[in-house]
Amino acid sequence: MSAINDTKFNSAVFLLTGIPGQENIYLWISIPFCIMYIISIVGNSVILFIIKTDESLHEPMYIFLSMLAMTDLGLSLSTMPTILGIYLFNSREISLDACFAQLFFIHSLAKFESSVLLLMAFDRFIAICNPLRYASILTPPRIAKMGLVFVLRGAGTSFPYPFLLKRFRYCRVNVLSHSYCLHQEVMKFACLDITVNSIYGLSTLLLTMGLDLLLIFLSYVMILKTVLSIASHTECLRALNTCVSHLCAILLFYVPDIGLAVTHRFGNSSSHLLQMVLGYFYLLVPPLINPIVYSVKSKQLRERIIMAFVK
Repeated sequence: MSAINDTKFNSAVFLLTGIPGQENIYLWISIPFCIMYIISIVGNSVILFIIKTDESLHEPMYIFLSMLAMTDLGLSLSTMPTILGIYLFNSREISLDACFAQLFFIHSLAKFESSVLLLMAFDRFIAICNPLRYASILTPPRIAKMGLVFVLRGAGTSFPYPFLLKRFRYCRVNVLSHSYCLHQEVMKFACLDITVNSIYGLSTLLLTMGLDLLLIFLSYVMILKTVLSIASHTECLRALNTCVSHLCAILLFYVPDIGLAVTHRFGNSSSHLLQMVLGYFYLLVPPLINPIVYSVKSKQLRERIIMAFVK
C-alpha cells in the first residue's frame, strides 16, 4: 500500500510545456524567442542607462519609466532560462524548488509592474489636473518611498506562495501548460485540498492588481474630465497625447493578465491553446514593446538615445 502511495504522490519535478506537436522545429521556434529577449533586454537596459546618465531626465515621469524598465528586465530574466531551455535544449524538467522560486519572482515583479503603472497614472493625473503642484507633490524622496512600499507589497504578498505550495504532495503527472511556473496552475496539481491557496491567490490578486486597475481607471476619469474642460482643442489633444504611451502599456499588461486569470480559474481543456498564447503575450510582449513605445512617443528620450548612439 505504501508503494502505491509513493507512486501516486510527490513527483520531484514538474514538466514544462512548449508548443505541443512542434517538437521537431523547436530550434527554429527558439529564434524569434531569442530575438524578443535580446530586444527586451537591450531596449530596457538602454532606457535605464540613458535616464541614469542624463540629469535632464531625472524627472518623475522618467523615474517611473526607469522603474517600469527595471521590472520588465526582471520579468524577462525570470522566464528566459526555462523558455529558451525548452526550445534550444528540449529541457522540460524543473525541480519543485526552482519552480517555486521562479513563480515567486514572476508574481512579485508582475505585481510591482502593476504598481508602477498606477504610479505613472498618478503622475499623469497630477501633471494634467494639478500642474502647479506637480514638482512639490512628486519629490524624489516621496517617489522613492512610494516605490519601496510597492516593492514590499509585491514581494510580501507573493512570499507565502512557495510555502503554501511546498506543504503539498503532488500527483505524478505534473505537466504544466506553460513554459514557466505560475501559482494558480501549480496548485492544481496538489493531491490535497487547495482552498486556502485559491482564496489567498484570488484575494491578493484583487487587492493588488485589481485595486491598481480600479485606481488607474479613476485617474483617467479625472484626467478626461479635466481635459474636456479645456477650451483649446489643440491643448486638449496635447494633454491626451502625453497619456498615449501609458495607455498602451496598460493595455499590453492588463488585457492578457485578466485573460490568463480567467482561463486558469474558469477554463477547460479546450482553452489550453488560449492559455499558452496569453501566457507568452503576458510576460514577453510588454517588456518587448514598452521601451519601443516610450522611445518613439517621448521626444526628449528619443533624442537622448539617438545622441548616445551617434556619439
